[in-house]
Amino acid sequence: MTPDHVAHGLRASFGLPYATAELVVSWERATMSPTGPELTALAGVLWCSPAELTGRPRTLREFRIARRLAPEDVARALGHEFPAYLRMEESGRWRGTDRQCAVLTELLGLAPPDLIAVTGREAELAELLRSAVTTRWQAYTKPLGKILPLDRRLLEAVLQQLHHSHQGQMTATLSWGGGSAAGDAGDVGRDFLDRITDHFWTTVEKNSG
Repeated sequence: MTPDHVAHGLRASFGLPYATAELVVSWERATMSPTGPELTALAGVLWCSPAELTGRPRTLREFRIARRLAPEDVARALGHEFPAYLRMEESGRWRGTDRQCAVLTELLGLAPPDLIAVTGREAELAELLRSAVTTRWQAYTKPLGKILPLDRRLLEAVLQQLHHSHQGQMTATLSWGGGSAAGDAGDVGRDFLDRITDHFWTTVEKNSG
């Protein structure tokens, strides 16, 4: 289907009179993003689900669309005023309580990494994890427990393993690095810390099996 064909389908079958080939091309090139109703209409024209167009969901809006839920229904389930909920979707800034996080997790079928992404806490998580593996990990169990829906014993085990892994890598590099040991250790340490959230979720998965 050409952009003209898609635009015609949006106008004729889904009541979007402003849909043009240029608009469709802008969606394809990601210079513009379709709204929720536009994405649903586009999926209808292309005979697929909205989730197939967005790929793996990352935002609150994308997870809601993947579950085929109306924003009004999610707002009602969370106990949010509808305009306030829409502002959260549009801004990407979560303003919910712990109880609302639990409701959102069940409603949208969120795995722990997805909940962190949807609530905009990825940067906070990474910073806490970096501090935990470079200092005393025990001191970060409580603050991490406030943002992570994980069993405390699992969280403690994962933090301890990451701390030992980081310290072990640094020690090993210094022991065989020769004259360049300090620089090599620094590079190894930075690489580990740059990917700390990936290491964290991988370790969580291994310990959960």
